[in-house]
Amino acid sequence: MTEDLVILTRVFDLLEWLVPQAESFPRSYRATVTDRLVGSALDFGEQLLEAQAHRGAARRARLAGADATLNKLRLYLRLAHRWQWLSNGQYEHVSRMVAELGRMLGGWLRQSAGSEPAT
Repeated sequence: MTEDLVILTRVFDLLEWLVPQAESFPRSYRATVTDRLVGSALDFGEQLLEAQAHRGAARRARLAGADATLNKLRLYLRLAHRWQWLSNGQYEHVSRMVAELGRMLGGWLRQSAGSEPAT
């Protein structure tokens, strides 16, 4: 339960850092790549909140969805770095944040798979 709260705090930290960064991305890409990047981060947080409210198979399904969304976020971040919208230092910083979220999510998935009855 406490790990649930820690991951939600880390998602908040990611959003707090990412959204202002995305404001500096080229205007011509705001309706496409930038929206998908920020949307993926927001969707990830929402999926974790939904997972927290469920148990069993419903929780596992939401956590699996969050894992897929986190992979999308990684893709958009790599593109932003490749196109030089994020500096090397910024990309390294956000990559560390996302890697930590991935480890925490993996732990939550393993815990959910082994300890909760299906509902």
